[in-house]
Amino acid sequence: MLSYLLLLTVISQKIPGKQDKDACVCELSSSIWAFPAKRFEEIEKQVMICDDNLKDFKTKRILTNISSPSTTKLNSQSYSYISGAWGRDAKLNSKPLYSEHCLVSGNKHSKTIRIYKLYEDFMGSKNYKDEPITSSYTDKNTVQGSGTILYDNTVFYQCYSKAEICSFNITTKTTKRINLDGAGINNKFPFCYYSCRDWTDIDLEADQDAVWVIYATEENHGNIVLSRLDPVELNITHTWKTHLFKRSVTSTFMVCGVLYATRYVNTYKEEVFYAFDTVTGQEINTLSVPFEKVAAGIANLNYNPVDRKLYMYNDGYLLAFDVFF
Repeated sequence: MLSYLLLLTVISQKIPGKQDKDACVCELSSSIWAFPAKRFEEIEKQVMICDDNLKDFKTKRILTNISSPSTTKLNSQSYSYISGAWGRDAKLNSKPLYSEHCLVSGNKHSKTIRIYKLYEDFMGSKNYKDEPITSSYTDKNTVQGSGTILYDNTVFYQCYSKAEICSFNITTKTTKRINLDGAGINNKFPFCYYSCRDWTDIDLEADQDAVWVIYATEENHGNIVLSRLDPVELNITHTWKTHLFKRSVTSTFMVCGVLYATRYVNTYKEEVFYAFDTVTGQEINTLSVPFEKVAAGIANLNYNPVDRKLYMYNDGYLLAFDVFF
């Protein structure tokens, strides 16, 4: 007991805790040998910080339930636009911008994104602005696929016919690019499961910490690869390789650094069945969190940390859900 207390005699510092199987591990610096020893009450607080982190992982990090749709409407253009994405700007403390992005040209390309400043305008399909991303469907910066996300007034998406990520700032009208080494494109590793959704090789997501890109490579045997992007510099900061075959998945989304994957149950039901935690590297294959949809196919699914809703582009219909942990 004495050695245990001695190890926790630190100079006024917060000790971060992390899960290691069923234990909570605290990493201490060399300052643990500083004297005099802290009062027991202060030591107890440090232990509680570590314990709280473990409880947070066990009780809050993993999704437990998804509500019935809180929003359901047809996209503002036509039922024939079955692929695209929609949602709210995902950056914390950002202005409430809502985006609607429909793919044309064989449900493959887009050169504009529709922006609404108010949710009421979005629901009424009024007072919007179509922001041009490129001037033509064959421009090198044209959007390919439905895996787009709006984060900090910037559209992140797959660049036209390339294993690259583009970011287009709506205010400055500037575009940045970054290469995704080895990423399969042009329907090599799309989301499939029940039936393949063309042009879904690369999926962009966002949570409260970062922008994420989800894809697959031959080197990882077609299994999902997850990379964390710095949204400002547009560079890759970390990459994780999973054991989940991308073609066995309908769609994916990110919450608090956890990757979730869904699969088709029937025309009107989907199920979250898998999670991968980037903090611990843990893969969970035993999830069963069902949720509703109004059509069979999912073109895009993304979680928004601002309003804590899950946004779905469902064969031309736009749905939103509340999520619970």
